[in-house]
Amino acid sequence: MKKIISTPDAPAAVGPYSQAVVIESLNLVYTAGQIAMEPNTGQFVTGGIQAETRQVLQNLKAVLEASGSSLDNVVKMTVFLTDMNDFQAMNAIYQEFFKHNPPARSAVAVKALPRGAQVEMEAVACLNEKY
Repeated sequence: MKKIISTPDAPAAVGPYSQAVVIESLNLVYTAGQIAMEPNTGQFVTGGIQAETRQVLQNLKAVLEASGSSLDNVVKMTVFLTDMNDFQAMNAIYQEFFKHNPPARSAVAVKALPRGAQVEMEAVACLNEKY
C-alpha cells in the first residue's frame, strides 16, 4: 500500500505528482525531485549553485521528515545538474548534510531544469523505526 506525503514545509507539488510516496510494506519513501524554491513564498532562491543546493537539501529534509524518515536514512540520491562544472560547488554543500555514512549517489548533467534551476535532487530513504 502506498501513502502520499504532502507538507507545507517544502514547496507544494505544482503538477500531477506528490512530494513523496511511502511504500509501507518495503519500509521506503521515494521523494519527488526538489529544486531551490522557498516553501513559504514559492520564490526561487537566488545566489548560485551553493545557495540552490542548500535550499534543495532543506526541502528534501522537510519532505523526508514529513514521511517518517530523515536525511540520515537516505540510501540513494540522484543529483541533476545543468552544468557539470558546478559539481564541486554542489558537493561542498552536499557533504555538510551527509557528514557520516553518505548514501549512494548518482549525478548527471541535464540540458535544463524547471524554473531555470541549476540543481535538482531526489531521494530514496528507509522509514524511521517509529513510523
